[in-house]
Amino acid sequence: MEEDFACLYVIRGEPYRPGTCVSLSEDETLVGRVSNQLTPDLAFTNAFISRQHFTIRKEQDKAVLYDLGSRHGTEVNGERLTPHQPYLLNNFDIITLAKGMTVLHFSYMFADQTLEMEPLSITRRLEVPELPLTIHWEKRECVVDGKRIPMSEKEYLLIRVLHENANQLVTLQEIKSRVWPERLPGVKGVSNVSFDELNALIYRVRKKYGKDTFLISAVRGNGYVLESELISS
Repeated sequence: MEEDFACLYVIRGEPYRPGTCVSLSEDETLVGRVSNQLTPDLAFTNAFISRQHFTIRKEQDKAVLYDLGSRHGTEVNGERLTPHQPYLLNNFDIITLAKGMTVLHFSYMFADQTLEMEPLSITRRLEVPELPLTIHWEKRECVVDGKRIPMSEKEYLLIRVLHENANQLVTLQEIKSRVWPERLPGVKGVSNVSFDELNALIYRVRKKYGKDTFLISAVRGNGYVLESELISS
């Protein structure tokens, strides 16, 4: 079916709610900034986004992204794209615009999956350009607002794997294998770790260190993304 081709999830980007899903069922989908002259298919209000920023074309049943010479560029998984050159999108790619103020998640799996997260307003991001956070990996502790907070073994392993892959989706399978290496693989080689255990660990990290210290966004059924622009380590 046409509508099952692919989609973009808005992780962050005004004026959309986090979790907004945009179908890429058309042969070409234009992403840019809304203006009097043009309303792109996915239209943002951020001034750092060009009116015609990038387009995604369906080419031989694949999604191919082209930056249209945007002023501030397009990044995929942290790498800035060359304007007007094709970039073949892959499942779980993270597309970043406007200096990190707009973040999109690409997926070929169009389904009733939604993002679960606590949205961070652009205003607050601009007001707090740098969070007073330092991570001492060797001591396994975080210093938040001058307060030393020791990490437990599981907290350390979780934060480490997310931090190593900052601004990229880390799959559930990778998290389970890295954080619970002692568990014997279950069916299909996946660690025998329940969603409840993983969700409880994520909850503890948010509560213990402050929900704005580690900005962990959940992509339901896929994994987690650590948004690291405010982290200094």
